[in-house]
Amino acid sequence: MDDEKKTIKFPISKTIPKRSPGGFRELGLSHLAQTLPDIQPNLKGHWCSRCNGIWYGYSGECECPVCGNRNG
Repeated sequence: MDDEKKTIKFPISKTIPKRSPGGFRELGLSHLAQTLPDIQPNLKGHWCSRCNGIWYGYSGECECPVCGNRNG
């Protein structure tokens, strides 16, 4: 057996996402983020597969502000 160490690649979560044919849409802020504008540096991006876009809200939010989708 070789004394050389073999590197095993580990799958990581920071991979390049699949490209959307038409790009993506900017869906804006969630309703909660609009009502609490002073805390906006804590906003996170969320993906909506129905709208094919990204909306911004707090980490516990899950409902798209445009279509109401809750499944990402």
